[in-house]
Amino acid sequence: MTEVVGIRFKKAGKMYYFDPAGLKLEKDDGAIVETARGVEYGTVVKGNMAVAEENIVFPLKTVMRIATQEDWKTVESNHKREREAFDICLEKIARLELEMKLVDVEMTFDRNKLIFYFTSDGRVDFRELVKELAAVFRMRIELRQIGVRDEAKMLNGIGICGRPLCCATFLGDFQPVSIKMAKEQNLSLNPTKISGICGRLMCCLKYEEDVYEELNRRLPKVGDIIATPDGTGEILSTNVLSQQVKAAVRKTENDPPTIAFYHVDEIKLIRSKKRKKQQPAPEELKAYED
Repeated sequence: MTEVVGIRFKKAGKMYYFDPAGLKLEKDDGAIVETARGVEYGTVVKGNMAVAEENIVFPLKTVMRIATQEDWKTVESNHKREREAFDICLEKIARLELEMKLVDVEMTFDRNKLIFYFTSDGRVDFRELVKELAAVFRMRIELRQIGVRDEAKMLNGIGICGRPLCCATFLGDFQPVSIKMAKEQNLSLNPTKISGICGRLMCCLKYEEDVYEELNRRLPKVGDIIATPDGTGEILSTNVLSQQVKAAVRKTENDPPTIAFYHVDEIKLIRSKKRKKQQPAPEELKAYED
């Protein structure tokens, strides 16, 4: 076991482990740490704790010190310079007529590097832009192209549920989301109803997927023949959440069918209907997957 602390650099960013170097840190403390891109200010989300070595990526970077009031003033000053850098970069992108959309700007705590995040439909030759930015700010300049999901995470917004975006409030990492998940949950395959403001499938489709998979395994399929307390029936529809089936039931083969509802525990599968090979998702939907 190794003693570590968990530190996050953004509100909904990924948590990283650091060596506390003998310091005692509590949750919500500010910390100055050494990272791969320089000295950074982070917030402690997990205080000193012991973690198994197989869960740690070595070598661990160290916590330099607990943040002071002066460090927080530096962070505030950096944020102000980031906003200024954003406006200057926008002006230069327009003048150079570059096909790119500036999303965000970050400055490292030690003011050694400025990172500009942007989106673009294709590759962008931004060498001239880097030269001009370096001449203005006199520090290392990095331009990083990101995807539409990362853009939504940085900018935040309101989802169709009426709440702030999950990715910007608590999701540390993006999980793969597929059309299959929407099918499992009997959702409409209309892209406008199952896509987030980023234009990709909503992250929340992943939340209940494990439960739906488990519940669907217990249910027969439409068209299956089942034994019920009232006779033999054919499945007409299923309700995943209530674990009920709707069936056309006959007490004897010559009786007219009656429609009845049964819980999955009341029925027994007699014969599965032969099914056609499942059709792949339409081409227009594949663009919405990760």
